[in-house]
Amino acid sequence: MGKNYLAFDLGASSGRAVIGRLNGHNLTLEEVHRFSNGPIERNGSLFWDFPALCSEIINGLKKGLAVAPDIAGIAIDTWGVDYVLFDKTTGDAVRLPYHYRDSRTDTVPERVFQQIPQDELYAETGIQFMQLNTLYQLVAHQEQHPEDFDNAVMLLMPDALSYTLSGVMAAEYSEASTTNLLNPTTRDWHFPLIDKLGLPRAIFPEIFQPCSTSGTLKPELQQQLDCGPIPIFRVGSHDTASAVAAVPAVSKRDWAYISCGTWALLGAELDEPLCSAAAGQAAFTNEGGVAGRIRFLTNIMGTWLMQETRRVWQESGDNLSFAQMETMATEAEALKFFINPNDKLFLSPGDMPRRVAEFCEQTGQGAIPDKKGIMRCFYDSLALCFRTKIEELQKLLRVDYQCLNVVGGGTRDKLLLQLTADCLGIPVVAGPVEATAIGNIIGQGIADGTVDSLTTGRKIVSESFDVIEYVPTIADKASWDQAMHKFAAICR
Repeated sequence: MGKNYLAFDLGASSGRAVIGRLNGHNLTLEEVHRFSNGPIERNGSLFWDFPALCSEIINGLKKGLAVAPDIAGIAIDTWGVDYVLFDKTTGDAVRLPYHYRDSRTDTVPERVFQQIPQDELYAETGIQFMQLNTLYQLVAHQEQHPEDFDNAVMLLMPDALSYTLSGVMAAEYSEASTTNLLNPTTRDWHFPLIDKLGLPRAIFPEIFQPCSTSGTLKPELQQQLDCGPIPIFRVGSHDTASAVAAVPAVSKRDWAYISCGTWALLGAELDEPLCSAAAGQAAFTNEGGVAGRIRFLTNIMGTWLMQETRRVWQESGDNLSFAQMETMATEAEALKFFINPNDKLFLSPGDMPRRVAEFCEQTGQGAIPDKKGIMRCFYDSLALCFRTKIEELQKLLRVDYQCLNVVGGGTRDKLLLQLTADCLGIPVVAGPVEATAIGNIIGQGIADGTVDSLTTGRKIVSESFDVIEYVPTIADKASWDQAMHKFAAICR
């Protein structure tokens, strides 16, 4: 008969509820609910609409029960770093959770580094510097609204949403690892660092490993939905942790990965964290994974560049699809214009095409002639950034990667995958598209004993879903090698 699991997978622009039917080594998916997500503005600040997300979770659960009344478990994964503060007495959210692109952290890192030098902070936590990290968000929050911390507990986004289902206030390790506030060796809160920052210890909940149980559906929700006490599981609740768990890498060859979506997370799996000065300088981070693994990766601005450009063009009346934008890129001159995808200029919402044009002019590349040129600039720059980071990863780990596995929504973009293979000179294996939901479901199977290990889970993925291999075009190697020198100079 198999088992039905309900996975909620929330990204920075949308969320969905997916039923995963696991029968032996066969896994099938059925999406039962989809909803939009994104920042809302209140008094000049960006927030997440947490009440709306909670409502969508309940809607998804209703639809899931209609499809599969015998749901064996529920788990939620989301993006990292963002949090909700709850009053411990009332159980209510203190205020709407801030969005990681909110500008309140713009000047915070400089003040933090006066207390704790940046290299020391990396050595202590092993986390790549990004001003959106929870550490800087909490410092900013305490400066602006210290009253919010009174009698409060901080739940990161997937833990906060799970709390609304189970009533359990706790933290899941993979999500907590994105905060920049964990000791990477003990895999618990780094309280000496927290004390040095002046943050109250009392807001930090107990941390539990992924693939564990977090109570059952609350009695009032059981009554409302006319169902039983469905188990609520902790999986790799940081969406990248679940996506990496679904990488169908079962061969013996060395492999790296990219979980490609709004962000492109590029890295490898390690058994232990690597917090060397060289790793810090290369902007690699040590985040938690499933089955005790470390996701040694770097964050790259991914399809966010295209998403925000599309939004801006739509507002001006040019209603282009992503497929049309991809075609436009093929019609422009290759390897002509480059940006550093991770430049702070491209982090916040705004006029992305204008920012790209300004970056190219300010770096001496001249004026991009048209929209086709802007699109090609994105594609070439991302491929070159991926190669730069793969080369850094190989140097740090002393591994010569023979394959790059790409999972997630970005695998729909055939041009990006082929250009990446051409640029790197190694095969790119793409798929599955729904890696995050798949990893969520595999994590639930491990939690209740249906799946005996992560290795078995990956075998299930490889046997259940098709992948596409993109072979590099060797004739283009010289052009990409030359472009790498120009790209490196621009990114300095």
